[in-house]
Amino acid sequence: MTSNSHTGPVHSSSADVDATAGEDTPPVELCAQARDLAEHGYLKRSAQVYSRALECAQGADRARAALGLAVVRHDLGQFEDAREAARIAIDTGHPEFAPRAAAHLAMSYEQRGQDAAARDVWQQVLSLDTGGRYSPTAHYGLARIAEDAGQPDQAEAHWHQALTADDPELAAQAARECAQRRLARGELEAAEQVLREARTGSPDPPLRLLSAATHVERAIAEAEAALTECEPDPESGRSPHPDTAAAAVELLARLLALRGDTDAAVEVWQHGLDHADSAVAQAVRQRLRRGFLEPDTDPDSQDPTQTSPQEPPPGRGDPERPAPWWDDYIAAAVASESTPMLLGELFVALTRMYAPVATAHAAQETSPDALRAALAEVLRIPGDYLWGRALHDDFRERMRRAASSTTHVLPEGWPDGTL
Repeated sequence: MTSNSHTGPVHSSSADVDATAGEDTPPVELCAQARDLAEHGYLKRSAQVYSRALECAQGADRARAALGLAVVRHDLGQFEDAREAARIAIDTGHPEFAPRAAAHLAMSYEQRGQDAAARDVWQQVLSLDTGGRYSPTAHYGLARIAEDAGQPDQAEAHWHQALTADDPELAAQAARECAQRRLARGELEAAEQVLREARTGSPDPPLRLLSAATHVERAIAEAEAALTECEPDPESGRSPHPDTAAAAVELLARLLALRGDTDAAVEVWQHGLDHADSAVAQAVRQRLRRGFLEPDTDPDSQDPTQTSPQEPPPGRGDPERPAPWWDDYIAAAVASESTPMLLGELFVALTRMYAPVATAHAAQETSPDALRAALAEVLRIPGDYLWGRALHDDFRERMRRAASSTTHVLPEGWPDGTL
């Protein structure tokens, strides 16, 4: 929410307007010059001209000059001087400029976190604004302050006044903030009511998005209820249908992630994976790992780089065979909606691993020591990542199996400190 920056009509004169006009220049013309200067970015010169106008002005001109000076000084970061000028405008009691100055002063206090002072001045706006033009803005400010103070009941009447303002922009802005605050308090129906009433006016994309957010919250509530109803009931002997329970887990988890509550989403997935009914847990696992790459790798192969198409895919045809080492990392990324981050890590690691080999090849390096050093660098790079140790340990185990040995061929911690 912003206030009108300056007063008076718009002038087309140059920004180079003479800031040292004659002493007999009328205050209204000085204010026009000051406004031009401010609009073209000459704030210090504008403040000087507004100050000159204020020295010789009376009545409406004095109020206009004081308000303009308050705005310019605020823009210059001279907050105390700006407030002093605003109070001069307020003291004139002018029906237009006094409430405008009070609104500007109240927002200045609010922006600096001085809510008690802002509340007093917003109340002053209500008493000064006989025409009702700035009262909705004051009610909006008072509603915000009451909400921040944890007094939603006191804010209610002020919200009503702001939401029913004749200014559609102000009303829409108030509706957005009011609905957001109610959503944050879990008052879904109240937020929906605000948005329904606000959207009867002109189209407002942010309001439509907020309305969509309330539908997401409604869907979360329904999914939570469905998941609760899918819990086993020992007394009645009722057991949930695995597909229904798993669908409720997935829907709730993905909706929570969409809301931005990734920790809660992970908890929901984990709840499903740990479900007391093994059929439900298996159905949840299948949903979480839908689309995972499952190469047909044979861990018992003599060559750890080869695959055996005759063997069933890990984790599917043979439940005794472990899933690929990377499965848990992908599952965790899916559950926490961080798959793009994991994918980015993998591409960064691939690029880092590619660089030493490509450099040696481009330089036509043939020295055994140089080639060995490049390979050692490549092998160590995955260790910098969370999943790197698992990759190293998986290869150690494959080498042990390839050697048909009961002990590891490669030392523990390989390749760190061993190459």
